[in-house]
Amino acid sequence: MDINHIIEDRHLSKYRLAKNSGIPYMTINDICSGKANLADCNARTIYKLSKELGISMEEMLEPYLLPRPAFELFKSNVCHRLKELGDIDFLIDTIESKDIVTYYQRSWYPECLYLLAMVDYISRENDVPLCEEYNEYRKQKLTDIIYPASVLTAAAVSKSEEIKENALKNAIPEFMRFNIVESEVRNVN
Repeated sequence: MDINHIIEDRHLSKYRLAKNSGIPYMTINDICSGKANLADCNARTIYKLSKELGISMEEMLEPYLLPRPAFELFKSNVCHRLKELGDIDFLIDTIESKDIVTYYQRSWYPECLYLLAMVDYISRENDVPLCEEYNEYRKQKLTDIIYPASVLTAAAVSKSEEIKENALKNAIPEFMRFNIVESEVRNVN
């Protein structure tokens, strides 16, 4: 969970956190806005923050140290996991893993919504009721449409927007709900 979510969960303001921890407000504001990376802060700052927020230093730093894969690689990994596990085991594994919540808490919204779209799509395909735990996330939508790299490349090479328009028409509805263009999740090698 990133520092903004921790502060929000603790019902603290950045000002109160600065006052209680002895860390300058501007430092906390820079960390919360992403101007400064928490992982680059000195040990004293991290220690004071973790002590004030009541979590371990490791727990607080974890979201800032985990590498974020390229979105295309992430999508490929999800599709391969679906193929490897099969529909029902994929649903069970994904829901039990809490990855959707984790990605949301890390502010990895494309990954969160892609995985949720996959869960919803596979649920529909198998007549499985939707997991209501994610209803709040279903209200979210990415600001910009995300197209597959292959569609963007083909559109750029051909200098034609028609490729993107066709991709939009053929997109799976569960993905389009979140502004993610996806038409094929099963045909992976």
